[in-house]
Amino acid sequence: MENRNNIVELIDDEGSSFAFEYIMTIDFGENEYVVLTPIDPPADDNQEDYEGQVVILRVEHDKEQENIYVSIDDEDELNAVFEAFNEIMTQSEEEDP
Repeated sequence: MENRNNIVELIDDEGSSFAFEYIMTIDFGENEYVVLTPIDPPADDNQEDYEGQVVILRVEHDKEQENIYVSIDDEDELNAVFEAFNEIMTQSEEEDP
């Protein structure tokens, strides 16, 4: 069995559970975002369709100051954070031999 670190399990509004691997947290503007990648696609989907995909969620806090992950509805905000993520990944790849 493959050892996977940094696994995040998210539950949608309908109670379905999805597993993601944590990639990084990005501070962008006045917000914090988490970048995840899907581990296993739904049973009726193809794994190849999910390779290389990322999910970006805004980190907010509930009344107890616990982190909650919120989907980003603003396409401009999502694109800006995705560009920042790509820049970080490109810099990281350039630094690694």
